[in-house]
Amino acid sequence: MAKLPFDPIAEARRNWEEHGWHQAAPGMAAVTSVVRAQQIMMARVEETLRPHDLTFARYELLQLLAFTRTGALPLSRIGDRLQVHPASVTNAVDRCEQRDLVRRVRHPTDRRTTLAEITDAGRELVTKATDSLNREVFTALGLAAEDLDVLNDVLRRFRKAHGDYDEA
Repeated sequence: MAKLPFDPIAEARRNWEEHGWHQAAPGMAAVTSVVRAQQIMMARVEETLRPHDLTFARYELLQLLAFTRTGALPLSRIGDRLQVHPASVTNAVDRCEQRDLVRRVRHPTDRRTTLAEITDAGRELVTKATDSLNREVFTALGLAAEDLDVLNDVLRRFRKAHGDYDEA
């Protein structure tokens, strides 16, 4: 996509204000900016994960499992932790299972529960993918550490205000 010679969100805000929507203009600009920033970030993440043949959803699944003490979690808990629909969990597990990155196993004490368990190949791949993401995306956002702290704080407060989580 070609770069524009002006900020289209600032232009949209100006148009909002010209149409008399002064109170809504800052919120419209904020929403539009966050959506555009998400698009930019996801494009960078996807580009970085492509050589690893991973989508972000599959990467998140592998990383979540790698972070657990046992390397396994019930499918329902994966959905809760990643905040995605159960069908998305099933799809990600299916795709990772096809590549021998995870396997489905029975819960040791609850026969009704299926666990997704990361394999050695999954651990190796998620380590390599994380190294790439850390190097090419997470430490290269183009913002100072102080700005990232402010941004994270603002977004955390926004998410909490909209019921994304409850702090204990």
